[in-house]
Formats: sequence, C-alpha cells, structure tokens
Amino acid sequence: MLLPLVQQHCANLGLDSTIQDLYLDNFQVDWTCQSRQVAKEFERNPSHPGVILLRDDKFMGMISRQRFWELMGRPYSLELFSKRPLKSLYEFVRRDIFHLPGQISIVNAARQSLERPLELLTEPVVVEVNPQEYRLLDVHQLLVAQAHIHQLATHLLRESSQKLEQANEELERLAALDGLTEIPNRRRFNNYLQNLWYPLACSQSPLTLLLADVDFFKSYNDYYGHLAGDDCLRQVAKTLQDTIQSPESLVARYGGEEFVVVLPHCEQEKGCQLAQQIRTDIRQLKIPHHPSSVSSYVTVSIGGASFIPDLEKPPQMLIKATDEALYRAKQSGRDRYVFEPSFPINN
Repeated sequence: MLLPLVQQHCANLGLDSTIQDLYLDNFQVDWTCQSRQVAKEFERNPSHPGVILLRDDKFMGMISRQRFWELMGRPYSLELFSKRPLKSLYEFVRRDIFHLPGQISIVNAARQSLERPLELLTEPVVVEVNPQEYRLLDVHQLLVAQAHIHQLATHLLRESSQKLEQANEELERLAALDGLTEIPNRRRFNNYLQNLWYPLACSQSPLTLLLADVDFFKSYNDYYGHLAGDDCLRQVAKTLQDTIQSPESLVARYGGEEFVVVLPHCEQEKGCQLAQQIRTDIRQLKIPHHPSSVSSYVTVSIGGASFIPDLEKPPQMLIKATDEALYRAKQSGRDRYVFEPSFPINN
C-alpha cells in the first residue's frame, strides 16, 4: 500500500527536500499495450496512481488510475476497450498533464498542484527526474509530505524561537556581569537600585549601600603584576558574595578596585555589622600586600549609608552619600568603614 511508503519517505524529509525525495511510481507501458493488461496491473498493485504512456520509449501522456477506472466502468467500455491498444482509451481520457521538474521543492510543488482547476486536483503529478525520464507522484503523498514539512518548519521555528530566547537571556546575563570577577557589573547595579527605589519608598523600608575599595591597589598591581591583581580582585569579589548571603541583596563590581553592596530592608546597625564582617573576611584571606602602609595583607576601606528611599529624591543621592563616606574612610587612614553620617570605625 502507498501509506507505509508515504510515512517512510516523510520521516526523512527536510525543509529543502524536493519531490525527487518522495516515492515516485514507475508504471510505464507502450501505448500499444492492451487496456486489460493495464487493468490487471492496477488490480495487482493498488499503489499505482496512474500509468505513463510511451511510444518508442518517448513520453506520450499519462492516464490516472481514477480516470482509467471511470471510463472502464461505463457501460460497454470494458468490452469496447479491454482488447484495444491503450492509445485508443487515452483519446477519451486525455487531460491537461501537470508536470514538474524533480528538483522543485515539495512546498512549491504542493502550492502549484493546489492551483490547478478543481477537476484536475486529484490527478497525479508527472515528474521529470531526468531529461525525457518521467515518473508519477500521487498528489495525496505530495500533500501529506507538504503537511509534514509544515509541521517540521513549525517545530523548528518554535525550537529556534526558544534557542533565540535562551541566547537573548544569556546575552542579557553576560551584559550584566563583570568579565573579570563574574559578579554583576555597574550597569546591573544601577538597574537594580533603580528598581528597588520605588517599592522601598512606598513601604518606607530602609536601604543600605556599602562601597568597598581595595586599599592601595595601584601599589599592589605595580608590585605583584596585573595577573596577581586580577586574581586579588576575583578573591575579594567571591568573599563579598560569600559574606552577603541574603538572596535579595546584590554584590557588584562598581569599577576598578571598587565593589558595591546593595542591602534592601537593612538598617544602619545591620549595615555596620556586615561592613565589619566584610573587613574581617577580607583580612582572613591573608593575601600578601607588601607595599601597603596599613597591613601586610590586603585590606579594604568601606563607605556606607542607610536611607529610607524618597520618591522625590533620586537613588544617586544614596550613591553620593556612600561615596563621601568611603572618601572619609580612606582619609581617616584606610582599613576601616565609615557610615554616613557616623564616624570612622576601624575595630
């Protein structure tokens, strides 16, 4: 039967498949052949969509299976035509033959086939696989193949859309990460702070910001080299993330050797505790820092500020206050934290 052949060929089809990739029937006879012989072959093999007529091995025409039985089923037709050459029958069933090159895509072939006059829609397609070499394609198989390709295209489109969405998400994630430390970058920090400002202002919840600076980092780079400097920044970034465990908080690289910590729903007292814990955890890394004038190991200075956001004031106000607190921490001798508007603390 034709159906298993259709399913077998459809399983291997792609978007660029042509009608040559389908099952093409090769029932051909010389048009001097008697009609009853063709009838026996049609009865033996129900998958034949029609018969190709040849004269001296040259294509002369095609009779579809449907047209053949329609004529042979008329009164007296069987007696009239069964013993006569097929060419005599052909004169009664001659129709415009729809033929296509074998290289045409299945999608285009199906479209053109459906544009035929209504009475010809079920007629097989004559396929020229090579010059003067023809086969027959059942139109039902063509439409099934076209439906399969449409389904495949829909699946691929959905899959591509999902991959594109995943790629966009990954690009968005990478765009928000610092390439060296692999923690959020300043862009991500700015967006996060901006998004927090309105809900915290509405709920009148405190927001604490910490700005940490690696002490004498330029001297560290000059003494140990830039590769060691990069490794130092990575260790500081990881330590900050390990220290700040709250899922709603954010640790980001602010720029150079500066890191920022955003602590929503955090009051100044808690912010001071976290600033001190950061200083302690950085010290415990025991990263040697020979050029430092405050310690033999890498240390950080931290500026902090705790405000309740105000819708009439921008987030930059909090950043400015934190930056001023960091400046005072550095001016006061480094390796300490200063909280706006508190005094330097270097426990």
